[in-house]
Amino acid sequence: LGFRGEAIPSIASVSQMTVTSRPAGSPLGSQAVINYGRLIKVHATGSAYGTQFEVRNLFGNTPARRKFLRTARTELGHIDEVVQNYALGAPEVSFILRIDGKELRHLDNSLTLAGRLGQIMSYHGTLIDITDSPTAPGSQRVFGYLIPPEEAVSASARLRTFVNGRAIRDRMMAHAVTEGLRSFLMKGRNPAGLVHLVLPAGEVDVNVHPAKHEVRFRNSRDIHLYISQAVARAMQSCQQQIQSSIFGRSQMREVEQIPQANSETCKEAFSQDLNTPRQPISVEFPAEHHREQRHIPVLRSSQPATTTTSSHYKQISPQPPATAEPEPAKQQPSSPPEFAKQTRLIDTDHTEGNLQVIGQLDDLYILCQSSEGLLIIDQHAAHERLLFEDLRRQYCSSRISSQHLLFPETIELSLFQSQLVEKYLEELEKMGFSLRHFGGNTYVISAIPGLAGRCAAGELLLDMLEQFGAENGGAARENRFDHILATMACRAAVKAGARLSEKEIEALLERMAKADLFSHCPHGRPVWKNISRAEIKKWFHRTS
Repeated sequence: LGFRGEAIPSIASVSQMTVTSRPAGSPLGSQAVINYGRLIKVHATGSAYGTQFEVRNLFGNTPARRKFLRTARTELGHIDEVVQNYALGAPEVSFILRIDGKELRHLDNSLTLAGRLGQIMSYHGTLIDITDSPTAPGSQRVFGYLIPPEEAVSASARLRTFVNGRAIRDRMMAHAVTEGLRSFLMKGRNPAGLVHLVLPAGEVDVNVHPAKHEVRFRNSRDIHLYISQAVARAMQSCQQQIQSSIFGRSQMREVEQIPQANSETCKEAFSQDLNTPRQPISVEFPAEHHREQRHIPVLRSSQPATTTTSSHYKQISPQPPATAEPEPAKQQPSSPPEFAKQTRLIDTDHTEGNLQVIGQLDDLYILCQSSEGLLIIDQHAAHERLLFEDLRRQYCSSRISSQHLLFPETIELSLFQSQLVEKYLEELEKMGFSLRHFGGNTYVISAIPGLAGRCAAGELLLDMLEQFGAENGGAARENRFDHILATMACRAAVKAGARLSEKEIEALLERMAKADLFSHCPHGRPVWKNISRAEIKKWFHRTS
């Protein structure tokens, strides 16, 4: 990494140093003994191939300097950090750290980089591989591993960044990783893992910091985009692996590149004619009073599995209201209605997978029996993510469908909100709103986004204006559109406490089985959680 030679005499001047070195092919090595900067002796000695520095009594001759050292625990922590960085930067080298005769770390070169990272960060789960193959020999590339954003991590788990094998602290690279995890990372959480960036030496200046902890890139904007796209592609690939695990997909399809709904990628869409006809897309859940009002019982029988064979996901349509007379409160049915059955999901490649629905918990979580154990799905988070991706796709294509209101709604705004409407009227119309000034600060809403379902028009508009008003430059402006679309999706998604019919649950699962992104809601909350059979057996102390 370009060791600076003046460091050797500088360290030797404030310590008792012994240097032992033997070059390859030489029968003997040489040893030099230095005492606080004064060479004591040099003599031949038998030694292993390589060079060894031994430093004792650091700052022994300069007690004033020694007083500036922190506690032993703090200084040993700094030493450990240095060893960790070198170990992650050079996985082909074994590193052993001993303190007071006790071996603190033993990182053997037989470990893979992922294994070494997991050992250092005390993480033993599955890592997300962000390796991106270079398009040409010698060109830039990025590789490394990230801890899944929903996982709880230890204090030692944080994001480590490297450039050409050197550990650095770079806000731009950290921001690029966070940007790639946008809508997967919950607010207040930071990414954790390892990112190695390799690029030609002429594209980076490493001599901008005395300790070389910081670098300067020739084209920082291009590097930022390159890293964020590599992370985003890794997350999309991770979705396919999750789908294969949950829904039994045996074939992987090409990941469709989904445009990011920000000011850069949607700039062309903004300039399109507002009068361009929009194609409506109906994906909303039925209204509460249209849903079949019944509980979904738990699995009680083992009837033969029935299958659905549609190669396209079903549109979720309203269920007719129940017409049967309600039973007396104390009367119990002779046998519970059977809902739990084998639901066969058909993906885009017509590869069948099995997932057995058990029922609902608290009208919020969908419980399923999977090949690995018990699968729990947050119905609101799952539907919210699917709506968000539909909205983002439509918005970047400038074709969000509108839903005209049977009775237009009048809303009174504040002066600031009225100014926001006038400023962002064009963008509101592209989102599917239709607004008309009614005098003063009063507006009439005659249409809302089609995917907003039965949301209250006034509340939805106020949410949008709040997002527009919160714009304060920088990252907030860049992510504004995603925040706005996420708010719309959250408003329109099926709510907690909503009882879903069998067909509604089936349609939601089928859409998840074919979605490019589905594992987290737009705000970063996880959609699903799997509890393995082994974990359940452990709860009850079962051995078989």
